[in-house]
Amino acid sequence: MPTPAKSQKIIKKRLAPFLRQQADRHKRIPNTWRSPKGIDSRMRRRFKGTRPNVKIGYGSNKTTKHLRPNHFYTFLVQNVSDLEVLLMHNRTHAAEIGHSVSFKTRKQIIERAAQLDIKVTNAHARVRHEE
Repeated sequence: MPTPAKSQKIIKKRLAPFLRQQADRHKRIPNTWRSPKGIDSRMRRRFKGTRPNVKIGYGSNKTTKHLRPNHFYTFLVQNVSDLEVLLMHNRTHAAEIGHSVSFKTRKQIIERAAQLDIKVTNAHARVRHEE
């Protein structure tokens, strides 16, 4: 199994989701973020006591952005030939098998990844119950 090339600590500035204005007051308003646009909106004007708005300052570090907790970037694989792309990048990228890939192709991908020393993030998905 390859070891990740990057070992820098991944720091998330905020883990809680940003909630939409007044989503806690009405069932009809979903929690998904929308920017407040009202002319008198307290949230848009950033008054004390209101929930935080999305800002650029909450963004991730450029060097650790999109890194998984195992310090690999994910690369979606649909067939065996897609693994050849990761041949030179097996210390930075890990393969992730697509959800619509068949059982037979999954087994082939997992075998080929073991030969090429490529980490597969969901190697056990939909393989165990069929055997």
